[in-house]
Amino acid sequence: MWLSPFLFSPVPSTNSRLANRGEHAYAESMSYLDRITFNPKQCGGRPCIRGMRIRVVDVLDLLAAGVPEKEILEDYPDLETGDIRACLQYASAQANHAILQPA
Repeated sequence: MWLSPFLFSPVPSTNSRLANRGEHAYAESMSYLDRITFNPKQCGGRPCIRGMRIRVVDVLDLLAAGVPEKEILEDYPDLETGDIRACLQYASAQANHAILQPA
């Protein structure tokens, strides 16, 4: 059973470049997040891509190391461009949380 980790609703970007794309950009971002799956019996429950044993963190590490997207797709033939976008969106969502300060 695949568990969805997304208990939040993505918010359309206020970035003017993305805002100019309108609702289409918002609809695209929603579909990417569906590609990230969690399975407690696979990869220690860490986020993976479409139920495969390819962890989100592995793709992010490759991108951070400067590996071109084209090379990642060649090395992992089961991956699609949307999967890489999903990893980036997942990382962005994880980094975008409020930090509460005591009064």
